[in-house]
Amino acid sequence: MNNTNGLISGDNKGLASHLFEKDMNPRALPHEVEFVAAFAQANEGDVSPNTKGPHCMDTGLPCDTEHSTCNGRNEMCVASGPGRDMFESTLIIGSKQYEKAKELYTQANITGIKLSGPIDFRHQFVDMSKQELKLETGEMVKTCPAAMGYSFAAGTTDGPGDFDFTQGTNSTNKFWSFVSQFISKPSPQQVDCQKPKPILLNTGEVNFPYAWQPSIIPIQLLRVGQLVITSLPGEFTTMSGRRVRNALTKIFKEDGKIANATVVLAGLSNAYADYIATFEEYQKQRYEAASTIYGPHTLSAYINLFSKMATMMVQGKPVAAGTAPPDLLSKQLSFVLPVVMDSVPVGTEFGQPITDAQMVYKQGDLVTVTFNSADPRNNLMTMNSFLAVEKRSSDGSWEVVYTDSHWVTKFEWTRTETLLGRSSAVISWQTGSDEPVGMYRVRHSGYHKPLFEDPQPFTGVSRTFKVVGKSKSYKSYINFVHKNQNRVMAYQPLE
Repeated sequence: MNNTNGLISGDNKGLASHLFEKDMNPRALPHEVEFVAAFAQANEGDVSPNTKGPHCMDTGLPCDTEHSTCNGRNEMCVASGPGRDMFESTLIIGSKQYEKAKELYTQANITGIKLSGPIDFRHQFVDMSKQELKLETGEMVKTCPAAMGYSFAAGTTDGPGDFDFTQGTNSTNKFWSFVSQFISKPSPQQVDCQKPKPILLNTGEVNFPYAWQPSIIPIQLLRVGQLVITSLPGEFTTMSGRRVRNALTKIFKEDGKIANATVVLAGLSNAYADYIATFEEYQKQRYEAASTIYGPHTLSAYINLFSKMATMMVQGKPVAAGTAPPDLLSKQLSFVLPVVMDSVPVGTEFGQPITDAQMVYKQGDLVTVTFNSADPRNNLMTMNSFLAVEKRSSDGSWEVVYTDSHWVTKFEWTRTETLLGRSSAVISWQTGSDEPVGMYRVRHSGYHKPLFEDPQPFTGVSRTFKVVGKSKSYKSYINFVHKNQNRVMAYQPLE
C-alpha cells in the first residue's frame, strides 16, 4: 500500500497473516483465532514489493536511475506492481508470502531443524548519538546527534515527497537552509560529523517541546537454542542487515561454539530510530542514507554494540542496563479536535441506510451500502467491528461471515457536514467467484456522541439481498425482483 492509501491496513504482511490464520482456523473470525501467524519484518529498509519498478506517471518511461526523478522532479516517479493497483498488488504479494510460509510450515517436521539448548536474552539502552569506536582500519570514529538530510524530503518511489527535493542530494540549498535554521541551525561540529549529508532538519539538537528524535535506543538479543533473534530498532538496509548477521554469526559459531547457530533479524523492534544504511550507501545520500540519523558510522556503531552484547551472552555475563529514555506519554501534544457531537438528518436514524443494497448480486459482484454514521473515534471498536456481513442460516438465524478485518470488506467514513456533525459510512464487500449462494445482509455498528453526553451505541442493517451463482437462475431472479419492486419493505431501525 502506498502513501495515497487512506484506509487502515495491515498491508501485505497483515494479509499474509490473515490468510494463514484463516487456513488454520477456517470457521473463526479474525479476533477469535487460536492459531496466530506472525509475519515479521527483517532488514527491509531498501526493499520494495513494487516489482514493476519506478516509472514516470506522465510518460510511462523509466525514471532517472540516480535521482529517481522525471524531468528533474520526483513527484511523478512512482513504483508499482505486480498488480494493476495497490490493492491488487497487496493481494498478490501477501498471498505469495502466505503460500511460502504454509509450505515451510507443512515441511517443518520433515526438513526443519529442532531447536535445542538454553533460552537467554540481553537488553540494553544505549545513547546512539555519542558512540565512539575503532574501525578495522584503526581509525577512531563517532556517531552524531540525529539529523535528517535533504533526500529524506524527497521520499522514495514507493511514496514520493514534494517540492524540489530529489534523492542523491549531497549539497545544501540556500532557500531550504534559510527555512530549516528557524527550527535549529546545526553547529559546525554537527555539519562535519554528518558529512556528506546536507542537513535539512537538525532534529538531534531540538528539544522543544521535547526531543524530536530519540538518542537513547534499546538493543536486544534473544536466544532460543541455536536460534538468535536480533532486535533491530529501525529499518536496516539489505547490506546493513547482512553485515550485522555475519558479525553475530561469527561470534556465536566461533566464540559460542554453536556450530549450527542461526541469526535472524527482527526489524522495527522496541523503538524506531529511522533507517540504517551502510557507510558506502551513506555517501550516495539517497532516501535511506539521508534518514540514517546518527551519521555515516551508524551501522558500525550498531555492529560494535551488538557484537559486545553477543560476546557477553556466549560468556554468560550480564550487560549494563543503561539509562532508560524519558517517558513522554504525559507530554504528548495533539492538534486533533475532539468529537463535539454527531447528528443525522431529521426523520432518520444512526445506522440507517442512505443508499441500500440491491436485491440480488451474482458471485463476484461488489456489494456497497451507504449508512448514516458517526465519528469512528467515539469508540474504536477494539476486538469488535464497524461492519459485519451476515448470512442467513437454514434455521433463520444470522451468522457473521465477514468483518472489517477481512480483506474483502472496506469501511470508508466521511464527514459530510462539519457544523451539524453529520457523516456517512460506505461499507463494501467484494464477493468471491465461489461465494456461497444464499441470503445476506450488511450491518454497520458504531457509537454516536450526543451534545454534552457520552457516546451511545448504534447499529443498523441493510435490506436482505441474495447472492446467486453465475447461471440462468440469476436472470430469472432479476426478472422476479423487477416485477415485485413494490413489495420491498422500507427500512426499520433495529430495537
